[in-house]
Amino acid sequence: MKQTSGIERFETLLRSAPQGPPPLLEAWNPPYCGDIGLAIHSDGTWSYRGSPIRRMALVKLFARVLRREANGRYYLVTPAEKIDVAVEDAPFLAVEMETFGEGADQRIIFRTNVDDIVACGPEHPLRFVTEAPSGGLKPYLHVRGRLEALLTRALTLDLVERAVPDQQGNPVVWSNGTRFRLKT
Repeated sequence: MKQTSGIERFETLLRSAPQGPPPLLEAWNPPYCGDIGLAIHSDGTWSYRGSPIRRMALVKLFARVLRREANGRYYLVTPAEKIDVAVEDAPFLAVEMETFGEGADQRIIFRTNVDDIVACGPEHPLRFVTEAPSGGLKPYLHVRGRLEALLTRALTLDLVERAVPDQQGNPVVWSNGTRFRLKT
């Protein structure tokens, strides 16, 4: 009988699961099965034991069952098992942005590197972090659960160009009726 690696076993479990929107991962409480060497790097690359996973279909499949727990740790979760994923920054990247309207009437829609489409607003807010030591702006978009996407540098520049001053003169970006203050 052929010996299967942890990633092959996990892929088989996922492929047998129904397709469609992400499952209700928060309701699953499978046994912890350890660390098999999965990682998501800051550039959005997923790897297994140090080798990049080049099959985008597999990355998207894994992204559907990625969960971040309250303690900040990331796991791939099925009804049968839970395995560690090391995440360097954010698990996803926002790689495309489309805007509709201007000012307080503006709507901003993002696409992630795993093709999640996310409408920025009260349910999917932006948060801004000042990057040390450069003091640069790092915007993150809430995607689902406790998962976020880091906006690429190009999108960050586009977002800053869309900023307008609020009543106190602070730069803000509006989307779906929600104001997001840019920290600078």
